Amino acid sequence: MLSKQKLLAGLVAALAASAAGAQDEGAGAREYMAACASCHGETGKGAGPLAELMTVPVPDLTTLTAENDGTFPMLEVIQVIDGRTGIRGHGYPMPVWGDRFKAREMGAGAYAAELATRGRILSIALHLESLQE
Repeated sequence: MLSKQKLLAGLVAALAASAAGAQDEGAGAREYMAACASCHGETGKGAGPLAELMTVPVPDLTTLTAENDGTFPMLEVIQVIDGRTGIRGHGYPMPVWGDRFKAREMGAGAYAAELATRGRILSIALHLESLQE
């Protein structure tokens, strides 16, 4: 069993790594390309190679700010990407990235995996904010 001190140190390290990853502009672009571009396209306009196979229209992610009175809807974007909060994108065919990312990080422990997952989702959201027209 881990001591509280070791657990706290692990959580702090995971949070720092997660925050650093979210601030690295390249991290968001890499996460987006790996998780989102197949449907939303490299530019975020909804023209990815799998878009034509979808049963619902794939939205243009470059107009989120314009559609929200000039403010990027960061929290809503994070919740849609995560998918575990009950707010789902596209009428449901979008993957629940929160579950997928967390499953990949579970070797680090549940708390560290959750922090890493949130960092990955935040990095994608920050990347999407940078794509706004």
